[in-house]
Amino acid sequence: MTLLILLAVVGGLLFIAVGIYNGLVSKRIQSENAWSQISVQLKRRHDLIPNLVETVKGYVTHERETLERVIQARNSAVTATNQGDVRELGAAEAGLTGALHRLFALAEAYPDLKANQNFSQLHEELTSTENRIAFARQHYNDAVASYNTALQQVPGNLIAGVCGFKAKEFFEMDELEAQVASKPPQVSF
Repeated sequence: MTLLILLAVVGGLLFIAVGIYNGLVSKRIQSENAWSQISVQLKRRHDLIPNLVETVKGYVTHERETLERVIQARNSAVTATNQGDVRELGAAEAGLTGALHRLFALAEAYPDLKANQNFSQLHEELTSTENRIAFARQHYNDAVASYNTALQQVPGNLIAGVCGFKAKEFFEMDELEAQVASKPPQVSF
């Protein structure tokens, strides 16, 4: 009888441990899926930028430095996306956001550019993509918060430690991006 009770307790604990393990796996997969959604939106953003720069080139020939900054920031962001380091990507994307804000501010000084249908369409697509990125980042950070919480709570932390689960980093707004979002860029001629 004692052996039967012992087997029932061990079986119950094993059942609970498997449930916790499966929950951690599920949360990890949800956070990885959320990250892939960010990657899709960032790729869309990166693919739109060369077209935008080409459209602007025809109108603002003496603003080469601004255009070069946009291209350099885009290339840095693409490299950071491919490397997968969340912090580095956040900083690179913030730099790209700042460069794009300067480009759009520059467009304010060129009425012909603002009236250009290609520019308007690309600007709208980039704005829409920025909103998608913000939503995807929020979803990712929610999934990471849920996953990291499960890793730190008892008894999940016991299973996580034994099975090698590691905490994930949040995709946070960089200081530069926060500054750009809080104040409009200044352009003077």
